[in-house]
Amino acid sequence: MGYHIGTREDASHTWYLGAIDISYRELVKKFGEPTTDGDGYKVDAEWILVFDDGEVATLYNYKDGVNYNGSRHGIPKTKIRDWHIGGREKVVIDRVVEILYG
Repeated sequence: MGYHIGTREDASHTWYLGAIDISYRELVKKFGEPTTDGDGYKVDAEWILVFDDGEVATLYNYKDGVNYNGSRHGIPKTKIRDWHIGGREKVVIDRVVEILYG
């Protein structure tokens, strides 16, 4: 299934569905630079994918980066490996995994 990079508006009303262990570098290789630099608080980087059927997936870190923990204790976004997958329907987890590893 095809997808395109979405906007913050596309990601409204999405929530945590699962997680994936993958490097920041691999995410950038597959999706380009993050769609956003997070929310300035709990998230440091986020990708927003909109699938052809309208389903939305978000990939983002949560409370482990510099935004939340500061530069002394936070993980720089380029070193983060624990990425959350968000969306409205669990089917997006399989789609993200297929794109990344398919």
